Amino acid sequence: MTAMLSKPDTKTGPATFSYSSDDIKKMLPHRWPMLMIDRAYDVIPGESGKGVKSVSVNEPFFAGHYPDHSIMPGVMIVESMAQLVAVIYVAEMLESPVEQPAGDVSEQVGYLGAIKSVKFNKLVVPGDQLVLSAQLGPRLGGLRSVTVKATVDGQTAASGSLIVTTGRAG
Repeated sequence: MTAMLSKPDTKTGPATFSYSSDDIKKMLPHRWPMLMIDRAYDVIPGESGKGVKSVSVNEPFFAGHYPDHSIMPGVMIVESMAQLVAVIYVAEMLESPVEQPAGDVSEQVGYLGAIKSVKFNKLVVPGDQLVLSAQLGPRLGGLRSVTVKATVDGQTAASGSLIVTTGRAG
C-alpha cells in the first residue's frame, strides 16, 4: 500500500484527502456486512472529515428491523460514524511525512469506548444517503473524544459524541 491513497485537495487551508471504498477497505479491518462507510472526503488527517453511507434495502439488518417498516438501527448509524472516525485516525498515520507503522495499517484501528449524548432525530430508511461528519477532540491518554453527526437531505438524523481508543490494547 502506498503512503497516500488519494490526492490531496489543496484549495486553501490544510490539505484534505478523499478515500474511495477500495481505499477504506485498506484502512479498516471491517468487511461486509459490517463495513458501513462507502466514501470519505474532506478528511484532514487526525482532525476531521466527512463520509457517505448509502443505505440500501439489501442491508442484512432490514430483514428483521422491521420486516414491514424498514428502519436503519441506531447502533448501525453510530457504527457508521465511528468508522468515519477510524478513517480520519488512520489517515493521520498514512499521510504523515513520518515513517508509517510496519504491517497492515488497519491493525492500528482502535475501539469504540463510549457513546455519549447521542440523539436520534430522524428515521433512516432504504434509499437514504447518510452524510457523516466527525471532529476529533484532544487526546486523553489512550482515549480521544469525538463529535459526530449524521444527516439525510440536510436534516440531522443523529448527533452526539463518542470516546474512541487511539489504538488496540494488547
